[in-house]
Amino acid sequence: MSYVLDTNIVSEMTKRLRNPSVQAWLDTVTGPNHYLSVLAFGEIRKGVELLRRRDPLQAGGYESWLNRLQQEFRTRILPIIAAVAEEWGRMQATRPLPIVDGLIAATARAHDRILVTRNVKDFAGLDMKTINPFDWRTA
Repeated sequence: MSYVLDTNIVSEMTKRLRNPSVQAWLDTVTGPNHYLSVLAFGEIRKGVELLRRRDPLQAGGYESWLNRLQQEFRTRILPIIAAVAEEWGRMQATRPLPIVDGLIAATARAHDRILVTRNVKDFAGLDMKTINPFDWRTA
């Protein structure tokens, strides 16, 4: 199985004390089977720039993390291509979503991957596979 990580999952991965359920789920993913939409980098960049206004030092730390993340995922960054745009249009006609959330979900659907997000209810009724690792239970 392959996954597209929503930005809220990537953000959780930065924490020293990750949610134990998220960590348990991450431990089940073998190999390079998790991908990021290019838009996740835009959302993270926005957060860094907003933080820079009030705490440049902390923003510098997140900037370094963003650079490492780009390097780590360099072969697993999914762009917005025509197939993603088409999926987004289909999804918006069914159930409108905020643009970035909708495009990340459309990326997962267009590439036949599972969307990993804390906000699975936001994608209900869209005929797509989702996982909420915050609710993950190990056997």
